[in-house]
Amino acid sequence: MKKILLLSDTHSHIDETIMKYVRQADEVWHAGDIGDLSVTDTIKKEKPLKAVYGNIDSTEARLEFPLNNRFFCEGVDVWITHIGGYPGKYNLAIREEIKANPPKLFICGHSHILKVMPDPKLNLIHMNPGAAGIHGFHQVRTMLRFEINGENIQNLEVIEIGKRV
Repeated sequence: MKKILLLSDTHSHIDETIMKYVRQADEVWHAGDIGDLSVTDTIKKEKPLKAVYGNIDSTEARLEFPLNNRFFCEGVDVWITHIGGYPGKYNLAIREEIKANPPKLFICGHSHILKVMPDPKLNLIHMNPGAAGIHGFHQVRTMLRFEINGENIQNLEVIEIGKRV
């Protein structure tokens, strides 16, 4: 079993509140718009990190992290990308591939809107953790944490960090 902390859209912001949850996880997954790489460097000092770059990320971030990160965690096929859309409205860039070979867990960021929903047509779960950073239109900073136990995604929790500064 692995405890996962899922965040996105930090936009160069990392603070002790985020790090408290990082320390409680087995792995941290970041769905893009990292901003300054000090964010991911700080996380990597504490826990293993899987991440993708987002549309605001620098050349350095694009050299370190992929656009799409597909991997298995325990028995769950996971696909993380930054601009992915959601069930019924997948981004054109990934639409055909996700239909041809859907993962069990599809994760994206970008919208700054927390969303967890099933896609019964593709038999997958879509997650967007919202935005953990302080830049953007969102009023509440959010992250998700959950466990992967074999082929099961369980104990999903929404973490609200509070109003942004």
